[in-house]
Amino acid sequence: MGPQNHHGRDSAVSGRLVVDEVFPVIGLGRYPAKAVVGEHVPVHATLWREGHDRQAANVSWRGPQDRVARQTRMVLTDPGLDRWSSVIVPDQVGLWTFRVDTWSDPWATWRHAVETKLAAEQGADELANDLESGARLLERVARRPGARSVRATLTSAVLGLRDVTRPLAERVAAALAEPVDTVMTDQPVRELVTKGIAHQLWVDRERALVGSWYEFFPRSTGGVDAEGRPVPGTFATARAELDRVAAMGFDVVYLPPIHPIGSRHRKGPNNTLDAGPLDVGSPWAIGSADGGHDAIHPELGTLADFDSFVAHAAELGLEVALDLALQCAPDHPWVAQRPEWFTTRPDGTIAYAENPPKKYQDIYPLNFDNDPAGLYREIRRVVAHWIDHGVRIFRVDNPHTKPPDFWERLIRDLKNEHPDVLFLSEAFTRPARMYGLSRLGFSQHYTYFTWRVTKHELTEFGVSLAAHAHEARPNLFTNTPDILPTSLHHAGPAAFAIRAALAATLSPTWGVYSGFELFENEPVRPGSEEYLDSEKYQLRPRDWERAQHTGRSLSDWLRTLNEIRRRRTALHSLRTLHFHHVDNESLIAYSKIDPATGAAVLVVVTLDPNAPQEGTVWIDLPALGLQWHDRFTARDEVTGDNWEWGQANYVRLDPQRAVAHIVAVQPH
Repeated sequence: MGPQNHHGRDSAVSGRLVVDEVFPVIGLGRYPAKAVVGEHVPVHATLWREGHDRQAANVSWRGPQDRVARQTRMVLTDPGLDRWSSVIVPDQVGLWTFRVDTWSDPWATWRHAVETKLAAEQGADELANDLESGARLLERVARRPGARSVRATLTSAVLGLRDVTRPLAERVAAALAEPVDTVMTDQPVRELVTKGIAHQLWVDRERALVGSWYEFFPRSTGGVDAEGRPVPGTFATARAELDRVAAMGFDVVYLPPIHPIGSRHRKGPNNTLDAGPLDVGSPWAIGSADGGHDAIHPELGTLADFDSFVAHAAELGLEVALDLALQCAPDHPWVAQRPEWFTTRPDGTIAYAENPPKKYQDIYPLNFDNDPAGLYREIRRVVAHWIDHGVRIFRVDNPHTKPPDFWERLIRDLKNEHPDVLFLSEAFTRPARMYGLSRLGFSQHYTYFTWRVTKHELTEFGVSLAAHAHEARPNLFTNTPDILPTSLHHAGPAAFAIRAALAATLSPTWGVYSGFELFENEPVRPGSEEYLDSEKYQLRPRDWERAQHTGRSLSDWLRTLNEIRRRRTALHSLRTLHFHHVDNESLIAYSKIDPATGAAVLVVVTLDPNAPQEGTVWIDLPALGLQWHDRFTARDEVTGDNWEWGQANYVRLDPQRAVAHIVAVQPH
């Protein structure tokens, strides 16, 4: 490792060579960058030295099971800025390290000098020292113990350089030819080697980056009785729902809290304070005489029923994500057993949660100051309990209201024991805290997507997502139990289809909350983002079959989107998201490339759910891996239509027929 100096944690200087501005490096190296198994991770660095001699560089990278570091050559991609690049592809879950090493490259220096002098028509006498220097470099490599297979090639070039009977062009021909240059590049002579500073890369399994989520409340799956009254659902009735979710192509089923719900200060329908004896309360008011965060609500069933639910999900190719809400109802066992874990007000009462003007009388926040060690041990025990019962994904409620050092320790410790466990941050907060939580270890994060509607907003949003791909992974939910976007108030089916298309193609991970496919969009009051008759406070059974038969369901479109996402792996990329110009503010276009295959997908979405929109899409063809003059076959994955496209292409989208073109780029 090179010496640290005033250049900072991402710089190294040794002699006359400098490694600077290494990417991806998070927080001056304090936090590991993010990747998943099989992801093509770009590594960049600024490398420079004095004078005109050439230099070269490698990325030296090592996985958790590697005994010897792997070496990948870097390429000078921007000579004007001395910017070098390479790509590494980690193949194991766990903590990796990478380091940029640079060195003086006498062979590249020699080759450039000779080619320049030949172009200037200098003669053999003037190049005599150069020819001998080249011969000696070749001999250094030829004498290496492992050079037996290339020794004859190098020796032939050496003899040519020293053969004064030949014309100059013939003397240098073999040395400048591809076989010799390949050997000297692959087995370089390295001088003045500078080893950069080692940086960390945490590699998760693929689901950390790519997936489609579906959220539903198990307690709403019981249907209705003969009088039309909702019947509480159980894990047995929720188990039957999994087949419907899997048929739509989703990967993850996310459940709101499944624990006992407190009785004291229980909320009634629409967040009222006068709950009746039959009102079910908010699942986020966790804890009662029946138990706390490690228990299951008695009406849902037993732990064995939950295990059966998780097992059936796995049979269908689904993972279960569980809500981790670190808060308590007044009835929670912790309140009586560990009162120091809560905040006591001057009048002696325990403070309930507030987000003025909102009040949550049914929830007590945890206080992490009085007994941080004890509280940490208990929460870690709770999470480990659910891991033991097959849960490998946790959606964390309001993590930005808990201490950052708590999350850093908890996630680090749990992932050291269970590297496949993932954590989704539900933090609709300022960027510093949202991205800060990702740096601390959260695998994914909620975003501002629900509030990004116009072309300008979506473009700015998408550019920001791609720019932070090395440190944060977005999960674009179209809606949540807390958020009915105002853009969907009074909107028709096309508006829902548009939001689904955007979420499913802008991000490798997206999700919907149950009821979205039924176009539920009535707010509790005008302008509010709360649903009328919110499922957070009451049972909300839905007649899925009737909706499908009457055509009042978006489930076919959700299935289509998820099928396209599986076929077109370019949509699994976030780093390659690129926007293209469309001369209509109601149309947006963007593309992605699968770095492993070079396959590209171009997406054009209408932002107008009410009327047809048309315009010209001006494609940045190099962003698709093509040349400016190329033509390609554009296959619409939505309709199956094929067009011949180039740089400028006419498009027309009628929201009553299709809200998006999802185009597979097929070069000629």
